[in-house]
Amino acid sequence: MRIGIPLETRFGETRVAATPETVKKYISQGHTVIIQQGAGVASSQ
Repeated sequence: MRIGIPLETRFGETRVAATPETVKKYISQGHTVIIQQGAGVASSQ
Protein backbone atom coordinates (compact mmCIF):
# COMPACT_ATOMS: atom_id res chain seq x y z
CA MET A 1 0.00 0.00 0.00
CA ARG A 2 1.17 3.55 -0.70
CA ILE A 3 0.65 6.03 2.13
CA GLY A 4 0.91 9.77 1.47
CA ILE A 5 1.89 12.36 4.07
CA PRO A 6 0.77 15.81 2.82
CA LEU A 7 2.10 19.26 3.56
CA GLU A 8 0.02 21.18 6.10
CA THR A 9 -2.09 23.76 4.24
CA ARG A 10 -4.28 25.47 6.86
CA PHE A 11 -2.94 28.78 8.22
CA GLY A 12 -1.29 28.24 11.61
CA GLU A 13 -1.35 24.45 11.30
CA THR A 14 2.07 22.91 11.90
CA ARG A 15 1.23 19.28 12.64
CA VAL A 16 2.02 16.46 10.24
CA ALA A 17 -0.09 13.36 9.66
CA ALA A 18 2.62 10.95 10.90
CA THR A 19 5.60 10.79 13.24
CA PRO A 20 9.00 9.41 12.22
CA GLU A 21 8.26 6.34 14.37
CA THR A 22 4.97 5.74 12.55
CA VAL A 23 6.66 6.04 9.15
CA LYS A 24 9.31 3.50 10.21
CA LYS A 25 6.55 1.11 11.29
CA TYR A 26 4.70 1.47 7.97
CA ILE A 27 7.91 0.82 6.02
CA SER A 28 8.81 -2.21 8.16
CA GLN A 29 5.37 -3.63 7.33
CA GLY A 30 6.13 -3.35 3.62
CA HIS A 31 4.22 -0.15 2.83
CA THR A 32 5.57 2.67 0.68
CA VAL A 33 5.46 6.09 2.36
CA ILE A 34 5.47 9.23 0.23
CA ILE A 35 6.05 12.51 2.09
CA GLN A 36 5.27 15.80 0.36
CA GLN A 37 8.29 18.09 0.18
CA GLY A 38 8.20 20.60 3.04
CA ALA A 39 5.84 18.59 5.25
CA GLY A 40 6.77 19.16 8.87
CA VAL A 41 9.10 22.09 8.28
CA ALA A 42 6.82 24.49 10.19
CA SER A 43 6.51 22.08 13.12
CA SER A 44 10.25 22.13 13.77
CA GLN A 45 10.60 25.91 13.98
